[in-house]
Amino acid sequence: MSRAALLVLADGRFPAGGHAHSGGAEAAVRAGRITDGASLEAFCRGRLHTSGLVSAALAAAAALGGEPASLDAAADARTPSAALRIAARRLGRQLLRAARATWPCAELDALAGEFPKGAHQPVVLGVTARAAGLGPEDAAYCSVYECVSGPASATVRLLSLDPFDATAVLARLAPELDVVAHAAVSAARCSLDEGVGILPAASAPLLEIGAEAHAAWPARLFAS
Repeated sequence: MSRAALLVLADGRFPAGGHAHSGGAEAAVRAGRITDGASLEAFCRGRLHTSGLVSAALAAAAALGGEPASLDAAADARTPSAALRIAARRLGRQLLRAARATWPCAELDALAGEFPKGAHQPVVLGVTARAAGLGPEDAAYCSVYECVSGPASATVRLLSLDPFDATAVLARLAPELDVVAHAAVSAARCSLDEGVGILPAASAPLLEIGAEAHAAWPARLFAS
């Protein structure tokens, strides 16, 4: 296993399309829920322990060899917002395109054939981790880090927040990323025997509502 592959996959410059998405931060900024570093930290913490946990568990399960169709259906069931489902599939499609160019393999080709319109991004992330020689822990860490780094980066652009402050938020959240990643992997391992129904289904209603409102805006900086 190459640990450097984890750095490639987690790098914000990896062309997986995440730079075009704010992870709900744009809607939260307009609603006044993110105004500074402290409120950004609260937003990221809430996202981490809800949708972040769900995504990390799905990614870890896929990295363990879980059935992509079952995991994709589980992701659909855990994403009430149509706007978020669309965004997740767009991100999955872009990630799969980048992954096939970077780590070409039959498993990624099969995933592309099974989901011509794109699978949910966490499912693709897990399969990509396998293709890169990484394990479920790596997939979970990539997922939880993306969960908080995306909104942090977006808020720098949306509010002209000091990048040092945004990075400090990520550093303060690091111990919680450990906790969520470990919980996600534990659930993913259990799902191999007990089915995808055991995977976390934590909800984040404000993220769902914000995503639907954001999708209806006539002009916006980010795709979601």
